[in-house]
Amino acid sequence: MTEPAEPGRRSAWQSMDFDQLHTFLEIVRLKSFSKAAQTCYRTQPAISAQVRQLEQELHTELFERFGSRISLTTAGRIFAEYAEQLLDLRRRAQDSIAELETNPRGELVIAANEATCIYVLPEVFSEYRQLFPAVQLQVNRSFGAHVVEAVMDNSADFGLTQLPVDEKRLQVVTIHHDEIRLIVPARHPLAGKRSVTPEDLVDYYLVLPQHGKTRARLNDWLSPVMDEIRVSMELDSTEMMKRFVMAGLGLSFLAVSNCREEIASGKLRAVAFSPEPMIRRLGLIYRKDKALSKAALGFIQVVLDNLKDRVVA
Repeated sequence: MTEPAEPGRRSAWQSMDFDQLHTFLEIVRLKSFSKAAQTCYRTQPAISAQVRQLEQELHTELFERFGSRISLTTAGRIFAEYAEQLLDLRRRAQDSIAELETNPRGELVIAANEATCIYVLPEVFSEYRQLFPAVQLQVNRSFGAHVVEAVMDNSADFGLTQLPVDEKRLQVVTIHHDEIRLIVPARHPLAGKRSVTPEDLVDYYLVLPQHGKTRARLNDWLSPVMDEIRVSMELDSTEMMKRFVMAGLGLSFLAVSNCREEIASGKLRAVAFSPEPMIRRLGLIYRKDKALSKAALGFIQVVLDNLKDRVVA
């Protein structure tokens, strides 16, 4: 434990700066105050004053003076070793930070739900990895409000979530549109319909999302028949919902982008809502007050290049 400084006595490290260390080491290297004054672009009295200040702060003499000749005291030799290390650490820190501009590295944490990561972001992640190979992308699986919370408490750098998001401290960029539709087996009686109403579903079991904005919107759409619908199960996994629909356990509701392969292969059919389609908007969110590194700015750009204004229907 560091002992407190005596009253009225300041710790040396509270006022010592790198310029003093550089001056001190120039004197050591050149073995001359006058020559060090030239290389440091200062007057010799200014150089001498810096050394006196160091000696006062350290409470010891750093140099022995023999007329025009100088040599290090024992304390001076010890201090010179540490001064070299401090300046070397400073140079390494500066080099590492400067390198981030040309070769960004580190880690970016992305909060998103599983379906967004699987069906929306693979191309984004692939391109980003090519552009920033030294940056590690970590994906935290989150749902709805938890994505916003993760970004707000800084446990995630970015979030991808369904809009709207009302948090005023967040920057929100709409990056993706698609449509939520009724998902039915290919041979289901409703598979050939152009659109369905809530009343069309009262005779069938439904597999509903467990929570989130989509569930809230479905509850509103189904409200005219809420007392009549039959819910077979509630799930938090898009993959499970698709599998259970294909197994005949009920009808479900998914974004079209989350089941394009199954629709294209003829395993599922997607039927629009009536009287109005249910459009889902995804947004990229991050804190307005967060300092963005080059790696973070690069992620935003890659997302915009790949997803901005993309509409899936």
